[in-house]
Amino acid sequence: NEEAEKEKKVNKNGKRNRELANVTYIFIGLFICMMGYLVYFHVALSEEVINNSYNTRQDILAKKVVRGKILADDGEILAETVVDNEGNEERVYPFKKLFAHVVGYSTKGKSGIEFLGNINLLRSNAFIMEQLANEFEDKKNIGNNLNTTLNVAIQQAAYDALGAYRGAVVVMEPDTGKILAMVSKPDFDPNQLDAIWDSLIDDEESNEEGILVNRATQGLYPPGSTFKIITSLAYIRENPDYSAYNFNCTGKITEEEMTISCYHNTKHGEVDLKESFAKSCNSSFANIGLQLDPSSFLKTAESVLFNKALPVSLPYNKSYFPITKDSGSNDLMQAAIGQGKTQISPIHLAMITSAIANKGVLMKPYLIDSITSYTGEEVKAYGAETYGNLITEEEAGLLTEFMTEVVNNGTASDLKGLDYQAAGKTGSAQYSNEKTESHAWFTGFAPADDPQVVVTIIVEGAGSGGEYAVPMAKRIFETYMKQNNN
Repeated sequence: NEEAEKEKKVNKNGKRNRELANVTYIFIGLFICMMGYLVYFHVALSEEVINNSYNTRQDILAKKVVRGKILADDGEILAETVVDNEGNEERVYPFKKLFAHVVGYSTKGKSGIEFLGNINLLRSNAFIMEQLANEFEDKKNIGNNLNTTLNVAIQQAAYDALGAYRGAVVVMEPDTGKILAMVSKPDFDPNQLDAIWDSLIDDEESNEEGILVNRATQGLYPPGSTFKIITSLAYIRENPDYSAYNFNCTGKITEEEMTISCYHNTKHGEVDLKESFAKSCNSSFANIGLQLDPSSFLKTAESVLFNKALPVSLPYNKSYFPITKDSGSNDLMQAAIGQGKTQISPIHLAMITSAIANKGVLMKPYLIDSITSYTGEEVKAYGAETYGNLITEEEAGLLTEFMTEVVNNGTASDLKGLDYQAAGKTGSAQYSNEKTESHAWFTGFAPADDPQVVVTIIVEGAGSGGEYAVPMAKRIFETYMKQNNN
């Protein structure tokens, strides 16, 4: 019995020890998870949380720091805080309307780069002894500067090219993702924001025009014939013998009760896939849509980020592709020519074009190149970051060939005969039941054999992309080439 009691006691103690060990392991595990989350929060989330408009820490920082400057790629001032002799601060935007949406504003809320880099503009990396002296004298420190990728000359060219039209322009480098220019119209002068704010948010006409909306990232439009890039890609993926495609265009095509007409009812005659693309033949592409498997068509669209989140830091709206495995012929015909319910933003189309120009690889678009102290010492540098392959290098080569043909023998002939070979795709996207009402699109890059710059343009209600958007793109290309290839 004594032996049994001892064994029982040992078993009981062993069980208790195991329970204590399990509890200890649980607490150790929780501690490790907590530490891991704290590290993750500090590295990945802290700036986002502090930058939240509801975080009162921003107000505390604003009382201690004079908001830093936002600078163009050459150091020109895009936004700065001017302090008078009495200590009153005023945020000033020297270029007025030119960078309204992309630089944004910092009163009445925040937008654009003022929003993206808000917390860094309110931090100071001035010399520590200077900060201590300012603390003793109850003076504010000077905040850090944001050095952007924006180029004043290219922004001005894009702004002037768009003129009095409503719409948007995105200019970016395909091999880095740097956004060189971003224009949205109608616009506003951020220097006058306090005076015009009530009219912007209360006036019915202002609300309808969406003056505060950055159309480059938040605008959604039917892509029109620019979507033929994706339709061609889907057809190429489904049909290894795509080069054998042939269609006789009579100016229109009818399937069931749906009739698709070519622009101005033009009869293109016998066309292969490349000619269909270059001449933007709606009839041929509607025919292609009827041949595509709906599920495969959807898969191709989603592979280039339709219905998906975009790697974009500014607020944006997700592009939409409506085709499902159960879609009928009418929907397929409309989708194939970029009409129906398909919607895309200018920044998304610029990203797809950039991937084509960069051998299928999409670089994440970015606006802030580095953060420096007010004396110019680097605090943090950003750089090119790869998102991934949207298409294969072979597919990118084929689409480049097609887009070059658009310039040489198609709807973007205004870009023909320059000192460099451009590539692109035009679009005329109907947005109402009135067939005469359409948005003008262009997206493309140059030079075609060594792409340096991508230009994407939407001109609301203008009509033909070839007639309106292409000449605008030409001005922007010429400005870039003159600046970078002298």
